[in-house]
Amino acid sequence: MSHAHLPPQYAPELAPAANRPQAPRALSIAGTDPTGGAGLQADLKSFSAHGAYGMGVITALVSQNTHGVRDVHVPPTEFLRSQLDAVSDDVTVDAVKIGMLFDAPIIGEVTDWLGAVRGAGAGEGAVRGADAGDGAGDGTRVDARASAAAVAGAAAAPLVVLDPVMVATSGDRLLRAEAEEALRGMLRHVDLVTPNIPELAVLAGAEPAATMADAIGHARAVAAEHQVKVLAKGGHLDDGVVADVLVHPDGRTDEFHAPRVDTANTHGTGCSLSAAIAALWPRLGDAAAAVGEAKRWLTRALERADELNVGTGNGPVHHFADAWDRAAEPNPAAIADAWWDSIKDLRDAIDDLDFVKGLGDGTLDDRAFHYYLAQDALYLNGYSRAMAAASTLAPTQEEQMFWARSANGAIAAEMELHRSFLGADAGSVADGAIEAAAPTRAYVDHLVATTARGSYGEVIAAILPCFWLYRDIGQRLIARNHAGHPYGPWLETYADEGFDADTNTAIDICSRHAAQATPEERAAMDRAFRLSSWHEVDFFDAPLRKD
Repeated sequence: MSHAHLPPQYAPELAPAANRPQAPRALSIAGTDPTGGAGLQADLKSFSAHGAYGMGVITALVSQNTHGVRDVHVPPTEFLRSQLDAVSDDVTVDAVKIGMLFDAPIIGEVTDWLGAVRGAGAGEGAVRGADAGDGAGDGTRVDARASAAAVAGAAAAPLVVLDPVMVATSGDRLLRAEAEEALRGMLRHVDLVTPNIPELAVLAGAEPAATMADAIGHARAVAAEHQVKVLAKGGHLDDGVVADVLVHPDGRTDEFHAPRVDTANTHGTGCSLSAAIAALWPRLGDAAAAVGEAKRWLTRALERADELNVGTGNGPVHHFADAWDRAAEPNPAAIADAWWDSIKDLRDAIDDLDFVKGLGDGTLDDRAFHYYLAQDALYLNGYSRAMAAASTLAPTQEEQMFWARSANGAIAAEMELHRSFLGADAGSVADGAIEAAAPTRAYVDHLVATTARGSYGEVIAAILPCFWLYRDIGQRLIARNHAGHPYGPWLETYADEGFDADTNTAIDICSRHAAQATPEERAAMDRAFRLSSWHEVDFFDAPLRKD
């Protein structure tokens, strides 16, 4: 099943980043669903799926499951208002999604509260401007939080999305006439209303639309009369492609299309879509952008709904299809953390070596240091060959260039460091007069064998410890550097910002490849990484035990 197809115009100019909440505080005012597919529970899932902090005020306790409603308990309106005030007295609410309101007294109480919080927000300096695409606008509706409010530090009045629960799927009216009229009165405090086809007809005082053109006509009438955005939803029509049309008060429209998903598990689609829009709108700063992204997400949630196996009737949509997929995939950052943790014993062993301690405080005998540098120069010959092999195997030009550049750096930059310390002895290393010690040969043999028989992933995993461990040692020992430190240039080389950046790149390349690798290759990378780390311990230990 393909994802929603959205026109390219839904990439509007968004509100300034400073004015967009990173984690919008979204409030659901709705009835409950014990099975979690609709109502307040579905709203909270939708909020979470879109990075909003979800809150909930209960209008009715509903006994229902995937087969239907059994009973409804409505708390007193006084308790409803207590819940609403408890939230708004303490928390700045960025968006409100309203669902089931049940009767006229409840609608009246919520309307009164909306008038209070939106009026309070405006009175504290929040300016509610026109939509990004509304031209001059009427100055009462907003997509982006106004800069003046952000600068002043005032709380902007919350964006309000109303999903009017008025008509059941069966066609039965859920609200009495007086409640319907009260709901129309609430629209003056609402930014967007998201009715289904029968509910849109009730709001427009017309017969249910048989075509999308009729539905758009109804939406235009409601939008113009109440100065509110209306999302005309085509889910109740028989078209193979589901069209939703956002109608603005001035009659403009934005269209969204997605394939119809063949599933019976559609419980809570209206709740979930409206809540997703409410969560997205404050952050994206544009109604059309929020609707477009919410529709894409809902299509995906419908496509994966059958996987949940919740109930024996009309089950819920899969609110977390995308998130669960991502959670099931190997995560590069988690892989890198696991690798680093897996060699803690080896890192501790390096720290305990007398060579490293003496290198840090400057007390290391210079003969041991020169011995180390001579062996390191021999090692780097094999190491650079391994990076050259990695460059040849790399799947992308970016990675090819990185490994090739690193191979050259191992020969050029680090050899220069060796010459600065070894002086005339550097030539002896270059012409082969100095023999590789057993730890050096073993480490190089490991790299050569890996490049000969291993995959690209194994090769780069074997290379990585020489970046990572040296960076770690250099960054920690640099704190002991001082003007007269005999090994200061060595410490500075491996604490250098450029080496730090290269190390991060190497970690990123390796962990990303591991995340995409087969379990078998990933296990082989684990082994190659640890074995190279063990060789590093042996290599650092060799200068003081060479005799």
